[in-house]
Amino acid sequence: MSEPRYAVGIDLGTTHCALSYVDLARSQGDEVAQELMGVPQLTAPGAVEERPLLPSFLYVPHPDEIAAGDLTLPWAAEPGVILGELARTIGARTPIRLVSSAKSWLCHPGVDRRAAILPAGAPEDEVPRLSPYEASVRYLAHLRDAWNHAHPDAELAAQEVTVTVPASFDPAARELTAEAAQAVGFQRLVLLEEPQAALYSWIHESGGEWRKQVRVGDRILVIDVGGGTTDLSLIAVTEREGSLELTRVAVGDHILLGGDNMDLALAHVVKAKLSAEGKALDAWQVQALTHGCRHAKEALLADPTIESIPVVVPSRGTRLIGGTLRTELRREEVTRTLVDGFFPEIPADARPATRARGALTQLGLPYAQDPAVTRHLAAFLGAQAGATADLPGFAEAAVGRFLHPTAVLFNGGVFKAGVLADRVLQVINDWLASDGAPPARLLEGADLDLSVARGAAYYGYVRRGGGVRIRGGTARSYYVGVESAMPAVPGLEPPIQALCLAPFGMEEGSEAEIPPQEFGLVVGEPVRFRFFGSSVRRDDQVGVLLEDWPPEELEELEEIQATLPAEGRTPGEVVPVHLRASVTEVGTLRLEAVPRTGSERWKVELNVRGAPGA
Repeated sequence: MSEPRYAVGIDLGTTHCALSYVDLARSQGDEVAQELMGVPQLTAPGAVEERPLLPSFLYVPHPDEIAAGDLTLPWAAEPGVILGELARTIGARTPIRLVSSAKSWLCHPGVDRRAAILPAGAPEDEVPRLSPYEASVRYLAHLRDAWNHAHPDAELAAQEVTVTVPASFDPAARELTAEAAQAVGFQRLVLLEEPQAALYSWIHESGGEWRKQVRVGDRILVIDVGGGTTDLSLIAVTEREGSLELTRVAVGDHILLGGDNMDLALAHVVKAKLSAEGKALDAWQVQALTHGCRHAKEALLADPTIESIPVVVPSRGTRLIGGTLRTELRREEVTRTLVDGFFPEIPADARPATRARGALTQLGLPYAQDPAVTRHLAAFLGAQAGATADLPGFAEAAVGRFLHPTAVLFNGGVFKAGVLADRVLQVINDWLASDGAPPARLLEGADLDLSVARGAAYYGYVRRGGGVRIRGGTARSYYVGVESAMPAVPGLEPPIQALCLAPFGMEEGSEAEIPPQEFGLVVGEPVRFRFFGSSVRRDDQVGVLLEDWPPEELEELEEIQATLPAEGRTPGEVVPVHLRASVTEVGTLRLEAVPRTGSERWKVELNVRGAPGA
């Protein structure tokens, strides 16, 4: 395989995708030749334009809705679907045919992510469906084709490609993202956490001045609120051999809370206004209104001189409300709804509210129950109070109620509204003041829409020795469940112990052999592997066996059901094995069982395929 000419970064986002690249042949040291690729896409039937962002929307048109010739792109026609800006525009009018938030569905453990379930709620007999996995493949294929059209002598399959994922993605979601990228031909593939990508972009954009803006002992809090998720990360500034070094020390839980929630909240504001006028909307129209509010919100936040934006609510027919409704969304309504509803001023010891759920619920995304981003932030900082206690050069706050960030970096389109970023920084500094700590400073200069793609491309350059690298490894400690051997007792399942396979911070591409303990592996009959993760147990080493643990310390991940090949052994036989664990280059966990005798090897990857093999 020839050496790549470019390091390419792809932000596979919930609401937008973007692609940036570094010309490796023209880059050296802090002199980096980096560009953003405009993505050709349909903006109207028959009209193709290059835009810096590819909206992550996919529309499945009716066969008679748009002429086939009007869907032609510079390289080909999309087979039966529309991607990007035109998909978002048409889908706002006919949301029943619109696939959105595919990335959120891709990381939803409660559904089969390979099943054709999108658009969610669409009647199967009217609208062809796609799986979250297939939608992700389609977005990546579009970016691949756009790149190959612009660079026919340097196809994307031969370049070094970094695709970003939320830091809170579990190994299953990471593996499926990697598989989607490999399905479109990416041979040199690496996954990178989005908050790290944002920080890499900030480092690059500083032109080498970043070392003057941070110092040893800094705790950088990266707050990334995008279209579908809130992602929180902590990065410590340390020192090695006289040079500053960055180490990712913590990531938050996967919080399904972002711009999508805000759009829905604004839709209900508009719905209430229409209801006061005696105009009722059905569920389909509320869905269409949500897309309309997204457009209005983005326009209002992008231009501070605009006070209101018209919002159109389409009708499904005169039987309902007698035609299209028109109203408006005002700047004051947007500001009040978003600031007070999603970023309230709360004390540092506040925690996300929970409520008893209904026994029956519609199948959908597992959104966060509490919409207050600041409460989730308080919970994260409280849980990570001692995250940097063991690092040289760090002094934890005497009170120790929560970790004290010294600098904040914002990422995500939500923070294009300066009033939201200002509120979050104010809340954080109020917390710090209550503990007698100095205020956190803002790291400025990030491009909130494009920094993830830019940072991913710069990371590809850094991996080849071209700049400063953020040390990280796994964002959690990972464990496998070991069932205890005990006599059968009515109504009691055998207790489960948790064996640490990968400690916090285990580097990608590394392997760990479990200390000399033997375990029994059941082969030749259906079994299940139970996996756990922890973002707070930072000191557990490989081989540590936990007898019990507080429920907040370990989270059970998606289990794997399989029948391991017996290979001449008796089905149900318990084979004595030693265990080895490794973290792949794309950040997934691989478990290998080696028998005491014989040449067999049983390998299990923590992914969504559910078919471990030998």
